[in-house]
Amino acid sequence: MLPVAILAGGLATRLRPITASIPKSLIDVQGEPFVVHQLRLLRARDIKRVVLCIGHLGHLIQERVGDGRAFGLEVEYAVDGGQLLGTAGAVKNALPKLGDSFFVTYGDSYLDCDYAAVAREFRSAGVLALMTVFHNQNRWDQSNVEFAGGRIVAYSKQDRTPRMEHIDYGLGVFRAEAFAEVAAGQACDLAEVYQRLLRSGQLAGMEMPQRFYEIGSPTGLEETARYLASQGVAQR
Repeated sequence: MLPVAILAGGLATRLRPITASIPKSLIDVQGEPFVVHQLRLLRARDIKRVVLCIGHLGHLIQERVGDGRAFGLEVEYAVDGGQLLGTAGAVKNALPKLGDSFFVTYGDSYLDCDYAAVAREFRSAGVLALMTVFHNQNRWDQSNVEFAGGRIVAYSKQDRTPRMEHIDYGLGVFRAEAFAEVAAGQACDLAEVYQRLLRSGQLAGMEMPQRFYEIGSPTGLEETARYLASQGVAQR
């Protein structure tokens, strides 16, 4: 199975004051840090290697997760350094640890999906990247993807249209070459990479059947806790 890069370096300003002294990945959800739930899920989906892209208060994540052996994983770290690199900049920084092809997800996302099926779709598409999407219809966040005929027609977080009924699900698959135009050590957003790949015909799309969960907002945090409880994750 492909390795997974988890983007966990942001400031998490929407969750202040909770994140004033801890990173978002360490927020308590059902009695344990959120990153623990993420790592357990990935291991249950046959993931073996994880690279945590960390920045703000990232040393606290390192102290809690360590080398990943407690979760049956091999965990490495890519540190932003003196400045936050943004989502694409953080992936660029992590490329030496990720290899030629890899998943990318967010440090606040809980995606209980079939990772192996996503990897198969990516390989069969024969392009530089694949974006998973969900038929959101503005239910859990603003939709930002026009998806029709099994392909991504348009994607934008700023210039939304009524035809955008899908949303970026939060799990991408990339070849390292997709980040060739991202300058090393410079801040860059993953949305810019997706848009460039879409324009060049190098972005495939795959619709996911189940909704996403996230802890990026107070509402999302509550919903994720309820979902985990429904899956038998007891409060500890």
